[in-house]
Amino acid sequence: MEDAGKRLNKYISDAGICSRREADRLIMAGKVEIRRKSRKDEPDNPRIKASTGEKVFRGDTVYVEGRELPKKEPDRVYYLYHKPKGVICTADPETPDNIIDAAGVPQRVSYAGRLDRDSSGLIVLTNDGALIDGMMRASGRHEKEYVCTVDKPVTQEFILAMSQGVKILLDDDEHLRKNPKGVYVTTRPCKVRQTGDRRFTIVLTQGYNRQIRRMCKTFGMNVTALVRTRLMNLRLGAMKPGELRKLTQAEVEALYGEIRKSGKTAGSGTDGKAATAFRRKNRR
Repeated sequence: MEDAGKRLNKYISDAGICSRREADRLIMAGKVEIRRKSRKDEPDNPRIKASTGEKVFRGDTVYVEGRELPKKEPDRVYYLYHKPKGVICTADPETPDNIIDAAGVPQRVSYAGRLDRDSSGLIVLTNDGALIDGMMRASGRHEKEYVCTVDKPVTQEFILAMSQGVKILLDDDEHLRKNPKGVYVTTRPCKVRQTGDRRFTIVLTQGYNRQIRRMCKTFGMNVTALVRTRLMNLRLGAMKPGELRKLTQAEVEALYGEIRKSGKTAGSGTDGKAATAFRRKNRR
């Protein structure tokens, strides 16, 4: 670690726990503690609650939700997982059916590409925090494709209205904290194509909580099945629910390539270093 220290959210992200944004949420929620390095002639310093913007220096120890983080960055791992319906996108080990336990990855990882409990499809599991940040940054406008089935016949008027953007109410916990009545937003224009009497595909470049379900609800339709079939350059293909596989070198490099092309991700130098390390490791 540099003598100048490393920002706490980046330290947590580099440890493979979560993205920097999620790290900031954990810090603000009081779930992160730091034990500063003690001098040899002093008793051990106590753990203290961390605050956003702090730095971690050589010899400091960081705890997230009570668990000590390793001081050495782990080798980077990258998996593609077909999340089944019923699995919850959370790393909280106390939550039944959490995605980390369900996937059974031997390393400590987090996820890029949250899906709600009732949806299935592609999720990337990795301990590369820079990659997660780049994939999930809304300003990157990275494409996510879904197959959606609804409970009423799909019309061309519906397809057109969905593609032009829909005003929806965000009333999840995060937005209710900002406004007790929720927050209205208009979704970005998107690609929508009818594929059946009650089925269509939709390509989003953003990811509000339960966005497609909220969009359909605006037109009096309920989603009965939702599957994410593509996440940037990654496709579901023949993967079955619950199936897990390692990403190939080409897939990881293509992800980094899309992130760099977007020009919106922070820490491009870190992205380059991680991609180079992955490439060298897989040439051995």
